[in-house]
Amino acid sequence: MTYFLPFLAVLLGFAVVSLFKLSSQWYIKLLLSFSGAFLLALTVFVLIPEVYHHEEHTHNFKHIGLFIIIGVLLQIVLEFFSHGAEHGHSQHTVAHQHTVFPLSLFISLSIHSILEGFPLSHAHNQNLVYGIFMHKLPVAIVLTTFFINSGVGKWKTTFFLLFFALMTPLGTFLSANVPQLGAYHTELSGIVIGIFLHISTVILFENAEGHRFNLLKFLTVCIGFAVGYLS
Repeated sequence: MTYFLPFLAVLLGFAVVSLFKLSSQWYIKLLLSFSGAFLLALTVFVLIPEVYHHEEHTHNFKHIGLFIIIGVLLQIVLEFFSHGAEHGHSQHTVAHQHTVFPLSLFISLSIHSILEGFPLSHAHNQNLVYGIFMHKLPVAIVLTTFFINSGVGKWKTTFFLLFFALMTPLGTFLSANVPQLGAYHTELSGIVIGIFLHISTVILFENAEGHRFNLLKFLTVCIGFAVGYLS
């Protein structure tokens, strides 16, 4: 499931758009709100306590904090090339590309996806795979919709999404089988925490719609937090 669910999420997103051709955006916003809250909850309840517990015997807490900040900064740089596609904000992602394959988006999302697969290689982080699943599903829906509408082409869209779907399992495989990466698991987890903190909070802020209160979205966010806490 660790390898399969992140891959399945992208395929499901592609299938939803290709088969049903849904035009309404409200369900995507609700999915994004839930996924952002769920991912933030898992980061706070699972990943952060784990990495700080690992550093407890050295009391070198600023060490892991530094890598969390690096993760936040790295995600900011990646979003310069992806235009925020990681959190479903693809309004300008490929609109200007027309039929040209968006290479910068391709590389940026690949780096992001490989990194988020690293923590999944450890058994006590298995609940995190559901957060990755919920994160990737609405992103895949948004990306598929935008690629198709921009005229990139069905085959290029299919190739991109298949490659995108394989990157998180690849990161998990590398983390589990490359000793050099395993030796820096705590530092890499810190970077992923920074990435998740940035993505999840941006999702929640972007869905605030001018800071107007929306009861349905608020309840969706609360459910996401509750499911993350109980996972």
